[in-house]
Amino acid sequence: MKIDLILEMVFHLVGGLGIFLLGMKYMQQGLQVIAGSRIRTMIRLVTANRFLAVGIGLFVTTLVQSSSVTSVMVIGLVNSELMVLTEAIGVIIGANIGTTITGWILALKIGQYGLPLLGLAAFGWLFLKAEKLRYIALSVLGIGMVFFGLEIMKDGFTPVRDLPDFAALFHMFEATDYFGVLKSALVGCLVTLIVQSSSATLGITIALANTGVIDFRTAGALVLGENIGTTITAYLASLGADNVNAKRTAYFHVLFNVSGVITVTALFLPVYIPFIENVVMGGVDPNMQDAAGNFPYMTAGIATVHSMFNVTIALLFIPFVTPIASALKRLVKDYPKPARRQLTHLDFHLVSSPLAAIEQSRHEIRVTDQHVRNMVNDLRAVITDKTGDKDAADRIFKEEKTIDTVQIEVTKFLTDLLSEEISHNVAEEARAQLRLADEFESVSDYVTNVLKLYLRLGKADVRLTESQQKELLGLHDRIAGYYDTIHAGLEDTPDSYFEEIHRKSHEITDEIRELRDRHWNRLSEETVDPLISTSYMDIANSYRRMKDHLLNIGEAAIGGKAITQSPPSSSA
Repeated sequence: MKIDLILEMVFHLVGGLGIFLLGMKYMQQGLQVIAGSRIRTMIRLVTANRFLAVGIGLFVTTLVQSSSVTSVMVIGLVNSELMVLTEAIGVIIGANIGTTITGWILALKIGQYGLPLLGLAAFGWLFLKAEKLRYIALSVLGIGMVFFGLEIMKDGFTPVRDLPDFAALFHMFEATDYFGVLKSALVGCLVTLIVQSSSATLGITIALANTGVIDFRTAGALVLGENIGTTITAYLASLGADNVNAKRTAYFHVLFNVSGVITVTALFLPVYIPFIENVVMGGVDPNMQDAAGNFPYMTAGIATVHSMFNVTIALLFIPFVTPIASALKRLVKDYPKPARRQLTHLDFHLVSSPLAAIEQSRHEIRVTDQHVRNMVNDLRAVITDKTGDKDAADRIFKEEKTIDTVQIEVTKFLTDLLSEEISHNVAEEARAQLRLADEFESVSDYVTNVLKLYLRLGKADVRLTESQQKELLGLHDRIAGYYDTIHAGLEDTPDSYFEEIHRKSHEITDEIRELRDRHWNRLSEETVDPLISTSYMDIANSYRRMKDHLLNIGEAAIGGKAITQSPPSSSA
């Protein structure tokens, strides 16, 4: 009989936990799509202002319902140099507050509605056509699964009260004294390390407490340990990072939670729990049962313990963000960087976090944009220097090779991202970025082609006439000006952008035709060196192809809006 009860309990626990975890995944996935634009805007707003960074970390985690998702996202952005250490610390602090929202969601008195919510939302996910409505349904489906899974786990733990020997296992870590608090915290930490989700461990804790297997204080101590266990996800994400600040961010996440737990456990029984019971909860005893044998205040009490812990520790850490960052820089030294396996800072582990991944690739394309524009500037320096600017020429060749490699890496990264389950909007932007990476690489190829043609003339000791040089230099400046028009539209696309880039494209095409006709007329009137004749037209045609690819960049940006900020200055 006992074996039957134990098996029933195990089946309920495993099944309920699986449904709970899958529900959390669906809820996070749906919320990320629904709030994707807001999350990306918040990511871009992160500054060294610690309060703004904390607020953004709080709201992003509230939207995605997972501090692990936020912390992994932050470490990826730090590794890509899109976020500095002080900003990341602020976001991590906010994420720890935001993750407590899960407990309050579980405190809602809708556990019995989990199954109907699940069923109705499933129909919406299967049959609705509008993407946003489908992902709203997916979020609701996830919420329904979370509550349904929690109810199953509660039912599974109910037989424990009828199994004295089994119940005795839980009494081994009761929070009746300081060491009991430590043991409970350790159990909470270990369980979270195993299931890789503090929300799941919180669900198990609530299920145990609501069936009377553990009391309120033991549940609160378990929650403290869960805060340490959840840091493992960020730590694992930092192992593959090549940026030391990404590792420092992960270490801070561990430091924040461990130091908080050490502080609170020392005050847990004499100060912390009495304060929550008598002040925050107004003297209500969470261990009190109602007539039906339920614990009506237990879940809210556990959520309060979780929230108060993270808010209190956050308030203690916020004033010291800058000193903590400085201390981490002293303790975790910069190390000699090994030879990079790739030129970009793309973190291929982040493709499972589409919002952060698309920001990374967007950044790399912005940097590529700046490098190509630098090539155009260097090309002018070469063709206006009678002796040829060797340094500028060398930079062009170096940049062209770099951009070739970057395009391969960005293409691989975005292809991996597109293989994930992502929203239509993110997929469209990823495709636009793929096109942009390819077009920028093509522009760099034609800049290099023009350089090679000029170098060939110099090697043969043949020079263009003054009028020919002036014509081609004027064409170069027109292309450079067109590049600036395209780039300005990538930052902020006005309504007239499409018409303007096409109008200027036609004007440049007409100008090249005039240059061609003028060149053919010269050939009929005077003797021209064959190398000059062919090189002149090859240069003009390369500029025309350059213009075509710039037009493609403008059209891709209109479709995908892949770049929305000015690229940082860089010579890398």
